[in-house]
Amino acid sequence: MGTCLIAGCGYTGTRLARRLLGQRPVLALVRSAASLAVLAREGISAVPADLDGGSAFPVPPDLAAVIYLAPPAGPDGEDRRFARFLAALGEARPQVLVYVSTTGVYGDTGGVAVDEAAPTAPAEERARQRLHAEDQARRWCEARGARCVILRVAAIYGPHRLPLDRLRRGEPVLRAEDSGPGNRIHVDDLVAACLAALARPGAGVVNVADGCPESMAAFTARVAALAGLPAPRKITWAEAQDTLSPGLLAFLRESRRVLNPRLVRELGLTPRGPEAGIRDSLREMGLPVAGG
Repeated sequence: MGTCLIAGCGYTGTRLARRLLGQRPVLALVRSAASLAVLAREGISAVPADLDGGSAFPVPPDLAAVIYLAPPAGPDGEDRRFARFLAALGEARPQVLVYVSTTGVYGDTGGVAVDEAAPTAPAEERARQRLHAEDQARRWCEARGARCVILRVAAIYGPHRLPLDRLRRGEPVLRAEDSGPGNRIHVDDLVAACLAALARPGAGVVNVADGCPESMAAFTARVAALAGLPAPRKITWAEAQDTLSPGLLAFLRESRRVLNPRLVRELGLTPRGPEAGIRDSLREMGLPVAGG
């Protein structure tokens, strides 16, 4: 089995590389020496790559699969970083490219449900960059006869990605009546989706969300209850303007219910719900879980 190149081997990519070890050759692209050292300790082959500086990286001669997890970068809603990455692949012809995008490309639907056939209307800059990269991925794959899978991913949570510090600091959350449903996926279910996208013959867009949309207030309260911490104080939208960070406010402005029919039907996955995902995360962190 040919080499799988993982571009952007951070939180999700490292967990993915661990799963692939022993199954096929893996090469990870990382930005920092610290990341190189972490991966080396785990026996994961990695090389430094500055996709913004245009530096070259070695392309495995037996390259069979590419999974792109790096965040976008570029002006005017364009992802120039991804364009440089594709150019650096040269004449390589992998069998499959998996591009990890975002459900943010659907924009704000006011809580209306979206599946993979829904129109895209990204409002945030990063979502516009992701949509631009999706188009690049399709065109690059069409020119090479490669299979293109675009995973539109909801907010990722998991071990060390829970709002525990915010709860311990007593930070408030936007009350449920002022916020629409949010969508999430446990990191290991995202990893499973990446593996299924490599192994199964399908192509096109797949929404990667747990199918259990709930407000940030509800999710944070669930984390607090399971972690044995005090429930967060709830604030109005007007109060939130002076209290919450700009990034969090931007996230809360958009509301949609992400459906995942292709994830279940074509990739064969049934992601865990938030209760199970939070419990699994706390246990992996070695923290007690209320109720066992």
